[in-house]
Amino acid sequence: MKALSIRQPWAWMILHAGKDIENRDWQTKFRGTVYIHASKWFRDQEVFETFQDMKPIMKEDRPQATIGDLRAMCGMIVGTVDIVDCVSQSTSPWFFGRYGFVLENPKPITPFPVKGKLNFFEVTQ
Repeated sequence: MKALSIRQPWAWMILHAGKDIENRDWQTKFRGTVYIHASKWFRDQEVFETFQDMKPIMKEDRPQATIGDLRAMCGMIVGTVDIVDCVSQSTSPWFFGRYGFVLENPKPITPFPVKGKLNFFEVTQ
């Protein structure tokens, strides 16, 4: 299955906080289910500030997560989501990129380690 590497806390927000758009500088024609890979990149202060900044638009019934929880997911496949469209405009509060992959049906899974790559990449389990 294809995977997409996403920095924290964005990967967590897709799976747990209602983030329904993945912002990118490139568009895709791909539609379907992909693995969400939490990239190895992690800067405590930047992750913390991003998390705080996005709290007003996160869904309220989200689980709690600490910086340590988010860091522990890095370098792992952490869930799946369906890409149902690619747009250049959206009313979603999560849209602030050149293009947005419209996401539905996020599902956290038991994390497993995978080396990430740019763009979509194949993961066999």
